[in-house]
Amino acid sequence: MFFPLHDRNSIKHIKFAYVNYSLIAITILAFIVQSSLSQIAENKAIISFGMVPVIINDIVPEPLAWMPEEMTFITYAFLHADWLHLSSNMLFLWIFGDNIEDALGHWRYLIFYLLSAAFAGLAHYYMNLDSSGPLIGASGAVAGVMGAYVLLFPFARLFVLAKIIILIPLAIPAFWMLGVWIATQFLYVLIDSEEAIAWWAHIGGFISGIILAILLKKRDFPIFGGR
Repeated sequence: MFFPLHDRNSIKHIKFAYVNYSLIAITILAFIVQSSLSQIAENKAIISFGMVPVIINDIVPEPLAWMPEEMTFITYAFLHADWLHLSSNMLFLWIFGDNIEDALGHWRYLIFYLLSAAFAGLAHYYMNLDSSGPLIGASGAVAGVMGAYVLLFPFARLFVLAKIIILIPLAIPAFWMLGVWIATQFLYVLIDSEEAIAWWAHIGGFISGIILAILLKKRDFPIFGGR
């Protein structure tokens, strides 16, 4: 319903969000490498570095003996299905991530992002224990960033394209767009949508992002800001 373009929320406590932009660059680079592989090699990489519940449960042997299977709760976030999947996730991370890095600091933001990915993966895993399909994509980690954003900057102005019969540009508070977004994720879970989208990873990432933001934000950084 809402497609974000940018926000009016400048960083104030850091000079440059180099962790956020490095995560974007690494993720794009990983996709370029992934896309350069043959179809067989790419499929093997997705099975090896994506999070596959039946592999975690030892129902199927782990493909890489040298890498602990638990590492896939992080590595899956750096793989993507296609350019559209990648670009949409990176756009959201570009818009929202710099402000969360500003609120947490550089190293805490890196920890926050990786933990958000892990908790999103765990949510997907526990709700799909017998699944043989690999979970890939940064959307769970990005959902964590969005959860932190709606907690710390609910009134920040977002410039979005709203689909109301036609696309209409609007400036709205962050809590409207992000609130509608997470409500949509719960809706699709309730109606048991058959789309190949990891709804539970989005929900798990969003909730973990709120909790982690409370735990990791700088002490003097207020919540419910962004006015």
